[in-house]
Amino acid sequence: MRIPAHSVCTAIRDDIVSGVFERGSRLTEEVLARRYGVSRVPVREALRTLESEGFVVTRRHAGACVAEPTEQEAADLLEVRMLLEPLGAARAAQRRTEAHLKVLRGLVRLGQERARRGEGEDLRSLGGWFHETLAQASGSAGLIALLTQLRHKIAWMYAVDQPARPADSWAEHGAIVDAVARGDADRARALAAQHAERATAAHRLRRPGRPEAAARPGRVRSSQHSVNTPSGRL
Repeated sequence: MRIPAHSVCTAIRDDIVSGVFERGSRLTEEVLARRYGVSRVPVREALRTLESEGFVVTRRHAGACVAEPTEQEAADLLEVRMLLEPLGAARAAQRRTEAHLKVLRGLVRLGQERARRGEGEDLRSLGGWFHETLAQASGSAGLIALLTQLRHKIAWMYAVDQPARPADSWAEHGAIVDAVARGDADRARALAAQHAERATAAHRLRRPGRPEAAARPGRVRSSQHSVNTPSGRL
C-alpha cells in the first residue's frame, strides 16, 4: 500500500511543531522513511511541501533542515492571524451551515463547562477545535488552508498562557457564534478581531533549547509510530 505524501507531510510537520525535530536539525530522507515506515518517495514530496510552508529549508551541503524562523517572522504570523480570523468569522456568518452551528454551539457549551471546572488542558483542545470549525464554516478553501497553516506555525513558535478568566474567553466565543448564527457579518468580524487581539497578548515566543520549546501545543500531535498502519490515520 502506498502511503500518501500528505500523510507523511502531516507526520513530519507534527514532529517539527512538537519539538521532536529541533530547529536547524537535518532531515534526511533515509531516516525519515525509516521512522514513518514509508519509502523515500513520499518523504521527498513531503519535504518539498513543508519547504513551501516555511517549516523546512534546503541548505547547501546539508540538504533539508528544520527552519529557524526569526522573531520578526514569528510576530508577523500573529499580525496576519489578527487579519484573517475576523475575515473568517465574517464569511462564516454568510456561509455557515446548520451543522457548523451545531458543532460551534456544542463546543461553546463544553468550553463554558470546563472553564467552570478549571480544566485547562481540555480548554486548550476545545479552543483549537472551535477556531478550526469557525474557519471551516467560512466556506473558503483558500482561507481555511491559510488559517490551518497559521495555527500550526504559531503553535510551533509560541507557548500560550491560559487566560486568567477562561469563562470570559468562552463568553467571547459564544458571542461570536451568536453573531454567526444571526448572519451578522460585521458584528462577527468585530468580535473576532477583539478576541484575536486579546488572545495575542497571551502568546510567548518559544526559545529553542529551553524545555518549553518541546511542549506539545494544543491539538498538534507528536508522531511516535509508523504512518504505515491499516487505518492510515495520522
